[in-house]
Amino acid sequence: MSASEDKLVVVAVILGAHGVRGDVRVKSFTEFPEDAFAYGVLRDVEGVVLIDPLKARPAKDHFIVAPKTPKQKEDWDALKGTLLHVSRSSLPEIEADEVYANDLIGLVVVNVAGEELGRLKAVHNFGAGDLIEVEPANDAKTVFVPFTEEDVPDVDLSAGKIVVTMFDLWADETTEPLD
Repeated sequence: MSASEDKLVVVAVILGAHGVRGDVRVKSFTEFPEDAFAYGVLRDVEGVVLIDPLKARPAKDHFIVAPKTPKQKEDWDALKGTLLHVSRSSLPEIEADEVYANDLIGLVVVNVAGEELGRLKAVHNFGAGDLIEVEPANDAKTVFVPFTEEDVPDVDLSAGKIVVTMFDLWADETTEPLD
């Protein structure tokens, strides 16, 4: 197993207890929300098993999970906000033109001329599509770039880099918002 397969990947977050029977509310971050429970046990950042899901039923914007080992309401509520992880090796194989967002974190960001711009800090989706957050090499404020083929034409995981076009446009704080 490679080092990347040993990594823990965030797939969900604990929202708190559901009732008094030991169930827990969980918000999934996976593309298909129910998949968060198909990858096996859910762990904290240290790898400690927090939830071994028996079943998960959808609620409004989250799931109500019945774990193999229920906890008291107060225990689940104390874990509210805890990120839930799975082993990278438990995730399914992806197509050649796809990447897991987690695999992008830490890549060197370069422009089309190959000049280093910074490092990829995070991948976000605030509802209008994926954005990469770039931490510039010059310690400037982080820059958000749309994660589209036009703005990010090349992702080379083996070389550890990602190419961004028009970085200056996204980094320019004087650009007026569109009306």
